[in-house]
Amino acid sequence: MQADLDRTDTRILRLLQADGRLTNAEIAKRTNTSAATCHRRIQRLFAEGYVTGVRAAIDPQKVERGALAMVGVVLDRSTPESFAAFEEAITTLPFVLDCHLVAGDFDYFLKIRVRDMADFNRMHGERLIALPGVRQTRTFFVMKEVIDNAPLDF
Repeated sequence: MQADLDRTDTRILRLLQADGRLTNAEIAKRTNTSAATCHRRIQRLFAEGYVTGVRAAIDPQKVERGALAMVGVVLDRSTPESFAAFEEAITTLPFVLDCHLVAGDFDYFLKIRVRDMADFNRMHGERLIALPGVRQTRTFFVMKEVIDNAPLDF
């Protein structure tokens, strides 16, 4: 834990992580601080980068994005230029939720949400394998989401 975070800061972060819709007044009440003090602390936590954003969690089924796939990507070359070209291109694909440079059998691991397998097949053939430097992909369809986007434990 960072030395400049006290127990109140940590409690505020945990509360925000659990429910980003909590009001300043509710957070102040739960942390036994005044609303003004709580507000200053929250502003500082944002300013110092402890909190990088707040957004709603959307149910993928409700917006017809119920199929989740994890895709391992191998590039044809392991050069800074090929990594940079791939990374620039991957950021333009709205169906890619996460992209991580990894060690091991793949260069990147992607988390992708689509409507169904047919949608994935179309997207894979038209967009994914057309990305710069892609030599090979291996797709894993998620059968069940046991833990997804769990809160950080700190």
